[in-house]
Amino acid sequence: MRTAVVVNLSKKEAISCAQGIAILMLSNNAEVFMLSECKPFFRGIQISYFDSIEELIASCDIAITVGGDGTIIHAAKYSAKSDKPLIGVNVGRLGFAADVEPEEISKLVHLIDGNYSIEERILFDVEVIKGDNSKHYLAVNDAIIARGQLSRIVDLQLSLNNEAIAKYRADGLLFSTPTGSTAYALSAGGPIVAPQMDCILMTPVCPHSLFSRSVLFSGDSTLAVEVKIPHDCCCVLTIDGEKNVDILANDKVIIRKSELSLKLISLNKRNFYKRLNEKLKEREI
Repeated sequence: MRTAVVVNLSKKEAISCAQGIAILMLSNNAEVFMLSECKPFFRGIQISYFDSIEELIASCDIAITVGGDGTIIHAAKYSAKSDKPLIGVNVGRLGFAADVEPEEISKLVHLIDGNYSIEERILFDVEVIKGDNSKHYLAVNDAIIARGQLSRIVDLQLSLNNEAIAKYRADGLLFSTPTGSTAYALSAGGPIVAPQMDCILMTPVCPHSLFSRSVLFSGDSTLAVEVKIPHDCCCVLTIDGEKNVDILANDKVIIRKSELSLKLISLNKRNFYKRLNEKLKEREI
């Protein structure tokens, strides 16, 4: 079996944990692949290296991330595009999307004998239309349309399946996948959604109304947002906290479920809500 290990090299704990994972997988006759930037930290271990994460994920059977949720989200886009299952080892503080803790890495041998289950999670296809041009982005957690640094509160027009349904005066609108409902959406006052659900969660950010609340749309919905702002200002579309796109007054942002899906490996049969409560208690520290 070919295993890609994606490591957050900014965390010493992640590097030492990944070393243990590589030795474990190799001792069980699995191949281990990593990015070339990992070479200095894994000398003496028989690892094959790739220059890009696209090549790395495409060449593996299973991908393992070692870091926090940010590491999982970054690798998840490439995992979904290559239709490769992914599992996360949590070396971050919370790790909502991770399935394995560092002290549990011995369980990863079950990847080799096939003793695991796979959960499919929906992703978003986020389209930005600027005049006659459009560009698509893949979102794992969320897509946020928010006012720029120099903008005041903005007016946002929301449409559902080509029909205008609501206007919001707010700092922005946050669209979250079920997986992302425990991320920024939760901090913005949105509900917790079971990650296996097929839906789109929309939460106004600091709305100028006491009656503006989160709305849950069906997974087959197509949502569109247009902003009303002065021509010398702009809003910013942020995808998963990684990609920023300037949104001008005549631009349109469309959010729909992607044809791609994320396949997350589960070795531990844990109750989602019980695990969530445990993680939220850790956040209070």
